[in-house]
Amino acid sequence: MQEFFEGMAEILELDSGQIQPDLSLQDYAWDSLAVVSTMALVDDVYSVMLDGQALAKCTTVADILALIDAAKKD
Repeated sequence: MQEFFEGMAEILELDSGQIQPDLSLQDYAWDSLAVVSTMALVDDVYSVMLDGQALAKCTTVADILALIDAAKKD
């Protein structure tokens, strides 16, 4: 999970220590480029592909983690 948090920090232009499950994505650069970058990150780290529309609706890092968990079960 640390690799995912570090990748999210890079995407959102934050320090990796700031990435927590309750972090509100709307407070940072959560736009279409960040969504695509997050899809690539998740594919690299977890080898799962997330639905872009579902990912774009995420409001916290915990929401992204829940999508990852659901995708890993499929």
